[in-house]
Amino acid sequence: MDLNTLAEKLTPFARAMYRDESATISNVTKMPGHAGFSFGFTATRDGKDEHLVLRLPPPNVKWRGTADVLRQVAVLNALDGTDVPHCSVKYSGDDFQWFDSPYFVVPMLEGDVLRLEGRDAITNVSEETRRAMGQQAMTALANLHKLDWHRAEALGPPIPFEDDVTRWDRFVEKAAEPQDLALVPQVREAMLNRIPKDAPVGIFHGDFQWSNLFYSPDKTLIAVIDWELVGIGATLNDVGWIATFCDADAWDGPHGGVGIMPQADDMVAMYTEAWGKSLPDIAWYRALAAYKFAIITGFNLMLHRRGKRHDPIWEETRKSMVPLLERARDLLP
Repeated sequence: MDLNTLAEKLTPFARAMYRDESATISNVTKMPGHAGFSFGFTATRDGKDEHLVLRLPPPNVKWRGTADVLRQVAVLNALDGTDVPHCSVKYSGDDFQWFDSPYFVVPMLEGDVLRLEGRDAITNVSEETRRAMGQQAMTALANLHKLDWHRAEALGPPIPFEDDVTRWDRFVEKAAEPQDLALVPQVREAMLNRIPKDAPVGIFHGDFQWSNLFYSPDKTLIAVIDWELVGIGATLNDVGWIATFCDADAWDGPHGGVGIMPQADDMVAMYTEAWGKSLPDIAWYRALAAYKFAIITGFNLMLHRRGKRHDPIWEETRKSMVPLLERARDLLP
């Protein structure tokens, strides 16, 4: 949807939501990021501006799984009144008269996600502040995992631990640079032979890493964002995921928080403190995260090269497909 068309749709939407026929819309923009379809806009009524973000599913896909924006609404509503920083949903629905699809609207926050591509902005922040940012992130994650998952039963029953490994098989078959995934069968077998037997189950974010953590200008964590991959299952998946993004041994060259933010062992220690108990089989979850991201990279690289989802970042990330799988292999006892 082009921005002019969207602006035309937003005007009657805002007037209906505000119950004010004089409400106007301006500053409609495409929001940055590699996932989802988000648009910022300003709604004005009675001379007062409200800055908002509209989230829509991608075009020409079935509205299920990651494209089901109302699943995100379910978890965001479940987080209201908890200690997990998030954006509360202002409007949501599946009335197609507005945008021809389901939607939700949240307030626009003042600040930004932790952007590490250029690195200058964050390296100019003190090491003490960066460590405090990591502690806030891992405390928020532990608080998420402590919630009764029945608060968000709409997300479905818990995913079996074995499915966390096998559900990536179909992406391997479609990935670009298949030679870079040569270790997949070996790592897959090792993980299936060591399935955790007793680990915490609850609400997991699914993509808990720096670019989905929104900090205020003073580096206070004010929201965990982008809940497309949320679900019910092994919560330690989230810990393994962010640990992988902070693990120098998993990447070819600088990537994510490697060399800047607290490193993998530090992040795990922060989570353990916030969780209040030891973490069973954390190495397995770190291995799983590295395994998954190698496969995800190959799949998204295929989409990019075929012109289905243009995103050149995957050409750079491709260099880490082999190191990620090697790290996964080495983490498994």
